[in-house]
Amino acid sequence: MSHPRLQRHLIVPVFLLAVAALSAVVWRYGYLQALGQLSRRGDSDLALASDRLSAQLQVYRELAVLMADHPALSGLRITGELAGERDKARAVLLEVADKTGALDIFFADGAGRVVVSSTGNSNGLAGDDPAVRRAMQGALGSDHRFRAGDNRRIYTHAAPVFAETGKVRGALAVVSDVEQIETDWRGDRPAVFFTDDTGEVFLTNRSELLFWTRRGDGVGLAPRDGPAPSFAAGQTGPHEIWRLDWGPYVPRRALHLARDLPVIGLRGEALVDTAPARRLAGLQAAAVAAICLAFGALLFLAMERRRALAEANSELERRVARRTSALSAANTALRREVAEREEAEAALKRAQDDLVQAGKLSALGQMSAGISHELNQPLMAIRSFAENGALYLERGRGDKAADNLSRISDMVRRMGRIIRNLRAFSRQESEPAGRVDVVAVVDSAIELAGARLRRDGIELRFERPSAPIWVRGGEVRLGQVFVNLIANAADAMTGARVRRLDISITPAPGPAVRFRDSGPGLDAPDKVFEPFYSTKEVGASEGMGLGLSISYGIIQSFGGDIRGGNAPGGGAEFTVRLEPWVEEVAA
Repeated sequence: MSHPRLQRHLIVPVFLLAVAALSAVVWRYGYLQALGQLSRRGDSDLALASDRLSAQLQVYRELAVLMADHPALSGLRITGELAGERDKARAVLLEVADKTGALDIFFADGAGRVVVSSTGNSNGLAGDDPAVRRAMQGALGSDHRFRAGDNRRIYTHAAPVFAETGKVRGALAVVSDVEQIETDWRGDRPAVFFTDDTGEVFLTNRSELLFWTRRGDGVGLAPRDGPAPSFAAGQTGPHEIWRLDWGPYVPRRALHLARDLPVIGLRGEALVDTAPARRLAGLQAAAVAAICLAFGALLFLAMERRRALAEANSELERRVARRTSALSAANTALRREVAEREEAEAALKRAQDDLVQAGKLSALGQMSAGISHELNQPLMAIRSFAENGALYLERGRGDKAADNLSRISDMVRRMGRIIRNLRAFSRQESEPAGRVDVVAVVDSAIELAGARLRRDGIELRFERPSAPIWVRGGEVRLGQVFVNLIANAADAMTGARVRRLDISITPAPGPAVRFRDSGPGLDAPDKVFEPFYSTKEVGASEGMGLGLSISYGIIQSFGGDIRGGNAPGGGAEFTVRLEPWVEEVAA
């Protein structure tokens, strides 16, 4: 048993070493490929920067060639010309310098003396300028240097000025300010600098490298004054890599590229940041390592799982019997719990229905005295009219007896209507919501609660619409809500000086029934629909605070809404909004 376990312990480190070696190879290959791409792009950027510099300097070269044949210079042969001729020539040179941005334009005679200059510096010597000496030999000359005095970097282009005999009689030189050219592309990427034949940085887009010179070993740069910063050069494949610390805007690890520019006498060099190449190579190596590790982990897990499955197979078979019996017991318990839950749901549904019915019976109980009075009056009247009718028949006065019988019939119809409303109100409705005339339901609720309102001296004002308003609901349950709201309003106005109940129905934009009383209003409008919330005293016989909660549930079941609040002029106002009835059209 120890031998296989030892093999398993050796597999993991060996596999990790193999993945590390493969990742290193992939990193190396990816790094070289990325450096190749950076090198090609860096060469393009360096060529573009070199061409742009050459093109900008070429402008001043062409300017020197064109100005050499200018008529304003044809009369300037010797230094002793009239001052007027020199002033005219100087004005021309100054105008050209202003328009082209040249630092200076001057004409020197054959002896190298400056005859006229755009800056007014005449009678000076320019013979020591290599560009002027070259022009005196009949060829185009160019030179770059640091001008004495202000240490300004200048680039001079000189063109020969020929006499009518064909001999060189002087030279026209155009001096350009290198810093003005450099400003246009300072800060561009990559870091580019141009060195002269002495190895000094003459032009660059990184100002911190300006005036640095080539190190003694011929590689790298160092400041003219001060300690040399850290620098190291190495070779990665065919690419030269510099490791340096030359400032925040110069990459710390850079690909060094160079190209000679014999036309302008400079050498262009670029430092391309290798961080993208290292990052790309790292991502490639990480991806390969992740894939290998994932594959190895899956393979290892598969092997371990296979071994674990083999070991657990026997244990699993032993547990199957125990688990089967346990599952059977759990299944039986689950079925019993499902049955109990179904019974609980049925009991809850019955309790809800009983609660709604109890609410209706409670309302009937509160209205019993008024309803008894409403039935007792017609009964007493029927008895009186029946006795009078019998007397009229004995006396032979049939017309009077018929009149009494007609009144008895009216009384019976009135009692039948009251009893019919009571039976409809008290029965337990189980039909789904359907088409109901809300105006008729309000009429029925008013008739049921009318005795209570008259007994308490409450003035009822009902703005009854002339046409039916059809809504979606149940007639009995909707009537229970309206009776409950009227009874609550009557309870709230007990003891009030003014007792008035206003009922109104608005058909649009959605059918709404409003009940507004003249009572003291609601202390907490947000809580009136909560179960067991009541403003009545504890232990009072009027109810337990379930009426509005039941009403809220009934209206919600119809897809409507009920809201309570305080009216602007005082008192409470309840609004019942219902869904309008829409006939279903068969497709």
